[in-house]
Amino acid sequence: MRQALAWVIRLHSGEATSADAAALALWRQRSPEHDAAFREAVRLWRGLGDAVRTLAEQNLPAAGGPTAARRAAANSGLSRRVLIGGATAAAASLAGAYLVARPPLGLWPSWQELSADYRTAKGERRVITLADNISLTLNTQTSIAVRSTPDRPAIELISGEAAVQAAGEASAPVVIGAAGGLISARQASFNVRCLEGVVSVSCVDGEVEIEWKRQRAVLAGRQQLSYSAQAGLAPASNADVEQMQAWLNGLLVVRDWPVDRLVQEINRYRPGRIVIMGGLGRRMISGTFYLDHLDDFIAQVQSLFGASVRALPGGIVLLS
Repeated sequence: MRQALAWVIRLHSGEATSADAAALALWRQRSPEHDAAFREAVRLWRGLGDAVRTLAEQNLPAAGGPTAARRAAANSGLSRRVLIGGATAAAASLAGAYLVARPPLGLWPSWQELSADYRTAKGERRVITLADNISLTLNTQTSIAVRSTPDRPAIELISGEAAVQAAGEASAPVVIGAAGGLISARQASFNVRCLEGVVSVSCVDGEVEIEWKRQRAVLAGRQQLSYSAQAGLAPASNADVEQMQAWLNGLLVVRDWPVDRLVQEINRYRPGRIVIMGGLGRRMISGTFYLDHLDDFIAQVQSLFGASVRALPGGIVLLS
């Protein structure tokens, strides 16, 4: 599939040649699986439209690259067959590296997530014991790297969400690094979430300290705040503890959310991807959803808003 996506990117780059088309034909003839993967990649490209195209085009090789490569090949006397083979391999390598580093629409883990010490899959929850009296429950699609020393329990939250239990008997406070900030607590129950560079910290009970860009804040029970490079460190506010901890019980509690926001949350748990098109995303919705039956949401949107549904391979669903 990675190679098939690389072929689609190459064909839409504006630099594909008839030789590329011939090489693609040979690649598709290698097996029925090759041909099926290419057809699925084309359907993804067409079905998701501008979102995938923009992501792909942001990392296409510079216009001068292939031209310079052709000149060098001509000067060295390399055959056209060797050149095409090298260009195809380079295109696939570049596209593959890009798709691993920045997966389009989050359809698979990034390289940083794959290299984590602990990582949960979509829909998975996992309990990790970090030290005496310190434990973490990792939510769906969560990646952490252990940074502990003998006298300091610490992790880096690469991406995702974790519920942390820190007991006062621990010899040192637990420290969590996330998007350039530090969250620490000696005796507290709290939730940390890091998605696309935005970190949200919610304290259930006890006391949690946050340090970010030389700024410091302290959260008491039932308080929350967030920080990011774009918005800075926000002031503390009241936390909806029931909503915040619902995932620990396999639930998603929604109170007057735009459909867009709900779909973003559902996509963290549900295999594949739901994509909202048109003005449907601005409609408001409330309810309680079971995390192991999230496809029920699709039928509910059809019933509530008269939405049309288009299913694509790989669990991708278009709603409009």
